[in-house]
Amino acid sequence: MQGQSQQQAYDRGITIFSPDGRLYQVEYAREAVKRGTASVGIRAEDGVVLAADKRARSPLMEPESIEKLHKADDHVGVASAGHVADARQLIDFARRQAQVNQLRYGEPVGIETLTKNITDHIQQYTQVGGARPFGVALIVGGIENGEPRLFETDPSGTPYEWQALSIGSDRSDLRDYLEAEYEEGISTEEAIGLALDTLAQSNDGELTPDGVGVATITVDDPEYAERSSDEIEEILDERDLLPTDEDEADGEDADGATDDEE
Repeated sequence: MQGQSQQQAYDRGITIFSPDGRLYQVEYAREAVKRGTASVGIRAEDGVVLAADKRARSPLMEPESIEKLHKADDHVGVASAGHVADARQLIDFARRQAQVNQLRYGEPVGIETLTKNITDHIQQYTQVGGARPFGVALIVGGIENGEPRLFETDPSGTPYEWQALSIGSDRSDLRDYLEAEYEEGISTEEAIGLALDTLAQSNDGELTPDGVGVATITVDDPEYAERSSDEIEEILDERDLLPTDEDEADGEDADGATDDEE
């Protein structure tokens, strides 16, 4: 019983390390990310692609109300997985940081700088009592000095740079698929196709235009732009990813996601 009570103490305290050096609340936050629907980021030769699974839990829900892709600045996009409310707070923080940098230095914020500002903010919530970690992971992508950059933020407050990555549910399987299919030097349009193929791996090989979001930032036009449903439908049709029974697919629930997890 004594060992069990000690385990519970480490379990509750965000600022207390367990004897084996673990912060359990951070690990639980990572589990919250795994329960969210998947998002994918791919760095192409001429831009960055962000794609997100936006399946609605009910046919009565407006697809536009599902927030998975966000514009942080003109040249920066963010995709999320995990608790939506936590993601919104971090997105707002990122937008403020981008504006502060523009006002202070008169130039757009760097992607790496912005990501590290976000992760510094996240890390504070792993070191202060009376607060919990953010139960969300972000993919931050954009153009920095004419080069595409792609980063991930972790609930521990650690930034990672990637060529291609996935966050959320089925992360391991989707990452294995990306490792097998990703090639350096692909174009943005090819990266969009790969991102949709990757998301389809956790959707029985099928996607609906309203159930997925795609955003791009390119070197030639470093402006965050989301693709319309018609454009996405055309790409899905070309790649044979449209469902055979759309009515059934539209009514399908997201895998294990709750109202707070997307």
